[in-house]
Amino acid sequence: MAKFELVNNIAHKNIKVNTKASAQFGDNVWFALTFPDEFRAIQNQYPIFFQKNSETGQFMPVALMGVKQNENLFLTDDGWDGYIPATIKRHPFAIGHQQQNQGGQTELTRVLTIDMESPRVNETQGEALFLEYGGNSDYLDQMADLMEAIHNGVEKSAHFIETLLGYELIEQFTLDVTLNDGSQNQMLGFYTINEDKLAELSDEQTLNLVKLGYLQAIYFIIASHGNIAELVKRKNKQLGL
Repeated sequence: MAKFELVNNIAHKNIKVNTKASAQFGDNVWFALTFPDEFRAIQNQYPIFFQKNSETGQFMPVALMGVKQNENLFLTDDGWDGYIPATIKRHPFAIGHQQQNQGGQTELTRVLTIDMESPRVNETQGEALFLEYGGNSDYLDQMADLMEAIHNGVEKSAHFIETLLGYELIEQFTLDVTLNDGSQNQMLGFYTINEDKLAELSDEQTLNLVKLGYLQAIYFIIASHGNIAELVKRKNKQLGL
């Protein structure tokens, strides 16, 4: 069970984080949450689709890295073969909230927390959080910046998806993957861009997408689907086919 603590240079002065990509650290995932600000980097290697949160019903964009659960075809004995999505790279950190008094008013502010139960956290191996005399290490500053980027990216993503739904641009589909031995893997529960609806948008709607920066994000999603062939290639190689 996760045990998140506010990062500080007293309790965590000797803490290190093992940044090696490995299944033992939970990197054997077949998709990862992403967001429009990251699409440019993601679409070079991974297909981007949408999934619906089973509890909230909210859509979220994801980068696909395997063809079944607990499978990451970019995870090798030597580490991660490619760009590491921000929501994977951020482990074992998360954003927490702390009450602070601002001018007599109590406000919730974002703070950086670390999961002390993560197998990455130790005192002997990896990146130190703090320098010898208590200052932040470059690594810790980078992780704080990364968490802020993820927070902002996920917030923007909510409006992006709201706009797509308003224009009826998200549709469900089934992805069938056929391997070299003829076996098939059917992936359910994914959604993508409805290209027919996209082509039918009015000039005003299209211009709105351009102004918001969303049309580029949409085309990044569509272009990313060419990476499905790379997933199939990696799966065939894994199976020796």
